[in-house]
Amino acid sequence: MNRFLIVALASTTALAIGATGATAQDISDVYKDKTVTILVGYGAGGTYGRTSLLLGKHFGATIPGNPTIVVQHMPGAGGIKATNYFYNVAPKHGLNMLMPPEMSVVSALLRPKKVKFKVKEFTWLGRVFGQNTTLVVRRDSGIRTIQDLMKKEINVASSGKGSPTFLIPTLLNALLGTKLKPVIGYKGSQKMQFAMEQGEVAGVALGWTAWSSGRPQFFEGGDKSFALALVQSGYSRQKGIEHIPLIADFLTNESDKNVAKLLASAGVLGRGLVLPPGVPKRLVAPLRAAFAKVTQKKDFIKDALSRGLMVDPISGADIQKVINELMSMPASTVKRARGLIFPKKS
Repeated sequence: MNRFLIVALASTTALAIGATGATAQDISDVYKDKTVTILVGYGAGGTYGRTSLLLGKHFGATIPGNPTIVVQHMPGAGGIKATNYFYNVAPKHGLNMLMPPEMSVVSALLRPKKVKFKVKEFTWLGRVFGQNTTLVVRRDSGIRTIQDLMKKEINVASSGKGSPTFLIPTLLNALLGTKLKPVIGYKGSQKMQFAMEQGEVAGVALGWTAWSSGRPQFFEGGDKSFALALVQSGYSRQKGIEHIPLIADFLTNESDKNVAKLLASAGVLGRGLVLPPGVPKRLVAPLRAAFAKVTQKKDFIKDALSRGLMVDPISGADIQKVINELMSMPASTVKRARGLIFPKKS
């Protein structure tokens, strides 16, 4: 598992370019004069919402038949509500796509009785970008270090138990003894950031892009800034916040490090699109090629940057390999992770 994930992270551009070599079968009969719906399990203002709107604007132009693309939001349970619906209810004709939560694999492994989908049965088209989840706290909370969090309890906003906003704080509590208390029920990163701004909560664990694009002013002013980042979850430190430690940097036990790596896999999945199980196989290669093509277009990249988003693609075929390897990870690691994060039946 680790070998492939490292390769994927190190060669995202090459993988995306390689995807365009797929056989481009004509599927315009399916998409001409049709509307494609992208389902998103979060609110409109966060990185999921902005990425789906970005794809809604540009992706149709690279799909044979040039369909119109619309975005539908179904927030709830950290994206699990929409994912369950998509797997079980969405039509299988190719006109419905999902931007799945980055913790899809983690949720499937750790909460198998709660998720109503089989993650390996989704067909990935590709991702636009991935990012590390970063815990940020208000400076006036008095928290300056992870060690401070071991002494003082603070509330952190969460969209649900399937989200990094719940999973990462709970992981930190289990592995490091921090005292983070997730407050569940917020619909999207913007509302969680606003809750933090208004003092409803003292912090949130969100993807770094949500922070750098949504609330860059939080970090202005040096020692007098409104907020500070404490720790990030990922395989390597994200560009721009290399000074912020990884969860793994605090761990010495190999079993604990494996659990942290499992949750860090969310950064590989990132913001992308999947097709539901049962979609006609002839659609897969052309749609993957169309996705790879759109992520290389200059106007797409320019528009992404204007929305505060990155473009760091991985091909659908290679994400599929990552998922298959993650779903085959040692049962001992999965069992330990489940026991730490969901000690009771969840």
